[in-house]
Amino acid sequence: MTDVREVDVLVVGAGPAGLAAAARLAAAGVGRVEVLDRERQAGGVPRHCAHGGFGTWSRPLTGPAYARRLVAAAERAGAVVRTGVTALDWAGPLALHTVGPHGPETIAARAVVLATGARERPRTARLVPGTRPAGVYTTGELQQAVHLYGQRVGARAVVVGAEDVSYAAADTVRAAGARVVAMVTDLPRAQTAPARALDSRLRHGAVLLTGTTVADLLGHGRLSGVRVRHRDGRTAVLPCDTVVFTGDFVPDHELARRGGLTLDAGTRGPAVDGSLHTSRPGVYAVGSVLHAVESAATAAREGAHVARTVLDTLAGAERPAGVPLVVDPPLRWIAPNRVTPADGLPYVLRTTAFLSRAVAEVTQDGRPLHRERLGAAVPNRTLGLTARWTSRVDPGGGPVRVGLTGR
Repeated sequence: MTDVREVDVLVVGAGPAGLAAAARLAAAGVGRVEVLDRERQAGGVPRHCAHGGFGTWSRPLTGPAYARRLVAAAERAGAVVRTGVTALDWAGPLALHTVGPHGPETIAARAVVLATGARERPRTARLVPGTRPAGVYTTGELQQAVHLYGQRVGARAVVVGAEDVSYAAADTVRAAGARVVAMVTDLPRAQTAPARALDSRLRHGAVLLTGTTVADLLGHGRLSGVRVRHRDGRTAVLPCDTVVFTGDFVPDHELARRGGLTLDAGTRGPAVDGSLHTSRPGVYAVGSVLHAVESAATAAREGAHVARTVLDTLAGAERPAGVPLVVDPPLRWIAPNRVTPADGLPYVLRTTAFLSRAVAEVTQDGRPLHRERLGAAVPNRTLGLTARWTSRVDPGGGPVRVGLTGR
């Protein structure tokens, strides 16, 4: 029988959310704070995002530099960061079976923070038919191949998607010395920042195909092309030796699901309130496992926020029940997705519709709680909603509803 080792707080996932939580908790003197990550190096996705813009300092960092700073801050505060360790399953309400370089181990804690992140759905999960040649990537696989291992990826690439992460993938393709010949999206236009930024990125010769899906992958041994289908039924073959499937993120929620935690139908991650409590007492969730996928800054902010919640709980604070927070079309989801009157964490939302002047309306049992202008709403881009209205929520009332209007 495996011995049980005890810690005060166990954080699963060493990305920005988990490391920020660990740094705050260790600095507050919680005791032994331990972070586990199955990767060989801590830091999460920023490790292989070579572009700049990370952090909130006057001189933003590249992704790898930002990851190193987060790891250093957690370790400097006294947290123990262990890599190459996988959490396999639950061994009790607040205990996990793990396996690492030194074999299996069971770790029990006073609190568990799930910061397991998200992943892109690969070609197989998107049910794209065809052969199984080399040259097929997701964004994460591409960035690791190029930025971590210095590999070449081919000469001509098609990027499936036209959102912010798609353009980051296109930049990575170019950094590897290849050419992006086309970007393909099934939506009527790209889901990125202003059109002038889009135009400047397409000057490299890439064609943006809207209302278009990838119908087939071609080639044996190495990809030779992709067959695309336009909305009117026409098909065409784009010659290429590389295809990158971008976007379409799903939370890495296996551990939450195996633990019987309530999952939100919209985000497909653990359901949480504004304090980031899950449905299991003593278990919290933070970062992209809640809402795939947001910026590193959002994840780190939530990590700092959950640290305060954990500190309060360990000090004996009671956990409020909260009421469900649900969305009406065209919204896809909102996170957090439960609400209490004391919540103060800003909300993130996603929509399925393009709206130039979106307005959020919050109600409970038909009673207006809040109305807020959100600006332009674009699929696959985050909308932010303040929490200034939560004090007006009736804890004994029905679900709080969030709707979106505009044109």
